[in-house]
Amino acid sequence: MKIICIGRNYTEHIAELQNEKPSDPVIFIKPDSSILKNQHDFYIPEFSKDVHYEVEVLVKISKVGKHIDQKFAPKYYKEIGLGIDFTARDLQSKLKEKGLPWEKAKGFDDAAVVGKWIPKEKLGDINNLDFSLLKNGQTVQNANTSLMLWKVDELISYISTFFTLKTGDIIFTGTPAGVGKVNPDDVLEGYLSEEKMFSVNVK
Repeated sequence: MKIICIGRNYTEHIAELQNEKPSDPVIFIKPDSSILKNQHDFYIPEFSKDVHYEVEVLVKISKVGKHIDQKFAPKYYKEIGLGIDFTARDLQSKLKEKGLPWEKAKGFDDAAVVGKWIPKEKLGDINNLDFSLLKNGQTVQNANTSLMLWKVDELISYISTFFTLKTGDIIFTGTPAGVGKVNPDDVLEGYLSEEKMFSVNVK
């Protein structure tokens, strides 16, 4: 199982990090060891002083596919979820300055929160889903999947050009604006279409 993440998929988030708008989806990988175990606390790693939360809509691949045509992409997933792509922003900035890969800043242990899964037919139009992240009871990220530069089916088609998608693979579809630093004792709660998907305590 692999975790495939999409960067820079929301215009306002691109602006807040002063990044260049990409002409194609930005792809990076998290190892399966980056998944935070269910009900476990997230411990800020010692190597970073600026870990950021990034809430994202998730898609779980349900069958093997390669070179998937966009019109057939819906056949390759049955469930939608919500998660957090934790990012060591200070480390990422140093790596980007040197033109190096981001994995140390994105793929460290416990850097991926994967909440519960909902059958996609229960959600209606997946290109019009509200989702949000609350930090200590206050909304810090709030968006709709309609704001994605590349929608879910487009992403599946594009990703499968480079990587064979396998059953159980998870796609993190990108984060909207509002990312920020986590601190010890923070509580992060994610909502998808008003349904609570996860709660994480930061230590």
